[in-house]
Amino acid sequence: MGVVKKILGASAAGVTCTSLLLAYDIQRHRVYPDQTFSQAARHYMVVRSLSLMGGIYRRRLERATQDVKAAQREFLLGVLEANIGTQYSVDMGLDKVKTVKDFLTIHPLTRYPDYSRYVHRMLSGEKNVLMAEDPSVFAVTSGTSGNSNIVPMASRQTKLFFLEGISVLYKCMVDAFPQTKLLSKDFKIFFTPNWRYTPDGIPIGPNSASPDRSRDLLHLYTTPEVAYEVKSEPEAIYLYLLFAVKDKHVGMVEANFASLIFQAMSALESKLPQLAEDVELGRINPDLNIDAGIRQKLDSILSPDPARAKELRQAMQGGRVGLASRVWPGLSMLMAADTGTFDLYAEKLRNSYCKGVPLYSPIYAASEGLLGVNIWPKELPSRYLLHPRSQFYEFIPDYLMDEDQPRTRMMHQVKEGHTYELVITNPSCLYRYRFGDVVKVVGFHNQCPIIEFKYRKGQFLNVRGEKISEAQFYEILKGTITKIWADTRLADYCCLESVVLEGMDVPEDMKTSQPCYHVFVELETDDGMRDVRTVSKAQRKMLDDALMVHSYPYSSFRHKGSIAPIQVHVVPRGSFYDLRRFILGRADAASNQYKVPRVLRKQEAVQFMLERRLKQ
Repeated sequence: MGVVKKILGASAAGVTCTSLLLAYDIQRHRVYPDQTFSQAARHYMVVRSLSLMGGIYRRRLERATQDVKAAQREFLLGVLEANIGTQYSVDMGLDKVKTVKDFLTIHPLTRYPDYSRYVHRMLSGEKNVLMAEDPSVFAVTSGTSGNSNIVPMASRQTKLFFLEGISVLYKCMVDAFPQTKLLSKDFKIFFTPNWRYTPDGIPIGPNSASPDRSRDLLHLYTTPEVAYEVKSEPEAIYLYLLFAVKDKHVGMVEANFASLIFQAMSALESKLPQLAEDVELGRINPDLNIDAGIRQKLDSILSPDPARAKELRQAMQGGRVGLASRVWPGLSMLMAADTGTFDLYAEKLRNSYCKGVPLYSPIYAASEGLLGVNIWPKELPSRYLLHPRSQFYEFIPDYLMDEDQPRTRMMHQVKEGHTYELVITNPSCLYRYRFGDVVKVVGFHNQCPIIEFKYRKGQFLNVRGEKISEAQFYEILKGTITKIWADTRLADYCCLESVVLEGMDVPEDMKTSQPCYHVFVELETDDGMRDVRTVSKAQRKMLDDALMVHSYPYSSFRHKGSIAPIQVHVVPRGSFYDLRRFILGRADAASNQYKVPRVLRKQEAVQFMLERRLKQ
């Protein structure tokens, strides 16, 4: 009996010691003097648990990268076995697959139309069609660069995304930026979508993070839960900013895309006087058009804070550059995608509002699931390790991308420096699916490819077979403007092929005898203080000349006279923000998913930009 008492006493002492150490660590990481210990402990347990979990899955990832051939084989056969009795599996004879070679032989490369009839049956409530389990959500792709597709998502894939992706990246973040361990809140920019539902209650909508799918984490963010009920984006952004600027201890600004953070920072610059007044008076601006019930709840949360309002007014005095750090002195990082079409916004953030604040682009993902993780938070340009436990990958060399059924390469067969169209097989039963991303292999981690995202396959200019990609055109346009056009900087842009204008009522000066490119540009001075409203004929020629230098096919067609010179149309500041609102008002895409369509294909969007063209 005495021995038992000694053991129990030692155990109790150990528990007490652990509790004291835990309480000390919580206290050490607190930043809010008025925060209760229970609130701090709740925050602490979430972030520390995520970091601990991330360490475990980071080690699993490391092991998988050491033998990607085995990891990929195990993943693929696991997906096939889990769905062996589905209608699709029977139709395609997937029960005969025993090896990766069998799979490549039996199943062709696919695109979305190959699945649409199966998805339609699932939407009507039919079971065991594409996958054995019921989907957790029907994910609607953004549609901003083409048509929206609906992709069923297995709950297994959602779990995989969190464990193999989010937790790993969180661990990488806190290791690279130790200040993120502090228990400061994040300014999280995301919106509540308008969900639809299948007859059996499965939600249909974007597969990106949203407030209603993140309720257990909302206490980590500056925005009160009721504010996320506001669906109108301008009003929502104002409310998000109000509660963010009221909190001087914000440690991170987070959004899906760098464009969303840039939009918020632009709104902060223009609305800071009103925001400071609201903080001083402890109220929601009376001119803000929101529901009276929501206003009442938000007003009850606020209290007058003249001291903080004074700090905000002082922050205004320094101008645009470094504004975020003056508003939030403890801001340690930004988190958002900065590759591809978002590079333009990331560069502007780094050079203006958020100068000196690291921007971490952590994840490469799509509506189809987790693709890659950026385990190098401090390195630029952002690059991603393709995760061998999240998809089965195949690669189509760029010179074969136009073929219907080209021979693919596996993860262990790709070569550094080469560009490929990415093909995936995922846990939600899209098999050998050509979803449209083009990537470049820039290195290897153990045996696993490291890639840079280049562009979406459909986003290129091609009036005579010259095929100038979105990525190539952007680099040429940016280089021409920043290096050759005096005192001018690119604020935003989109372009189109003249064939899209056929049948439309366009001004005479836009009509040409041969096809050509049209580019709409929003321009500003180098200091960003005012917009540029005209470009000269000489400047337009510089852009056309640069295209000829960097693209031999374009140069050849130009010299033959079979492509007319590029036409440059200047639009006033704010035009691309207005385009965003226009497209979101007419598509299934949510604000969380929006990407500027760099190559316009839809005539309604073209007409919208034509109406904003400034006369030269």
